[in-house]
Amino acid sequence: MINYFTNLNPIFLAFLGGIFSFSITSLGSAVIFAFRKFNKTLMNAMLAISAGIMFSASFFSLINPALDICFDNNQNFFLTIVLGFIFGGLFIYYSNKYIDNIKFKKFKGLKGSILLFSSITLHNIPEGIAIGVAFGNLLYGGSLIAAISLTLGIAIQNFPEGAAISLPLARNNISPKKAFFLGSLSGIVEPIFAVIGALLVLKINNILSFILAFAASAMIFVTVFELIPESQSSEKKDLMALIFIFGFIFMMILDVLLG
Repeated sequence: MINYFTNLNPIFLAFLGGIFSFSITSLGSAVIFAFRKFNKTLMNAMLAISAGIMFSASFFSLINPALDICFDNNQNFFLTIVLGFIFGGLFIYYSNKYIDNIKFKKFKGLKGSILLFSSITLHNIPEGIAIGVAFGNLLYGGSLIAAISLTLGIAIQNFPEGAAISLPLARNNISPKKAFFLGSLSGIVEPIFAVIGALLVLKINNILSFILAFAASAMIFVTVFELIPESQSSEKKDLMALIFIFGFIFMMILDVLLG
């Protein structure tokens, strides 16, 4: 089964990974048809385990390969890894600042939901790039298992994100169908940017280490800024921290033993 996927085009694999991640976002949004409320502890647990997976994947699937490529090709460490890492974090930081400063005068009652939708959609861009970069790296000896595991970690945390958009919208008298559509729409950028990420790797391979570091930094920023604090909003903070560790270990085992 793995051999079959190994022989597929990396761009096509990146697209499939993005579609899978997008579909999980839609699945999360679909809870609006069954519930008007969703168990917060369960959502926090999903965020905690996905945070652990993404944090682990940022190192094992992105930073570690970036370092190997950098040193194997005698590239300047500071101009590739360090600079890429800085730009990845700054991209998310200033994008958040921009969204926070947007005024929604016509949608006062929906401002919180619109901000959340904008924020999650924005954060899905580097996640899509990370998926694309991971699969694009297969052409240069990257691990298929690592790329799949990274995609899985991103997809898992997309489920509560989809629900986090559709449920508040429904509480603001938006119809379930529209709430579902908007919740799903937040994830549509992932397959698009997954393909872009893969193309960047395949067409401009001399900056692969920079792109990997950029994607890793963006993912770590999202994990620390959004997923971990949200999971810690639970009364069972110690349990959520333990679940985070389990997520980290799960990704580490997959990458080390199967990568």
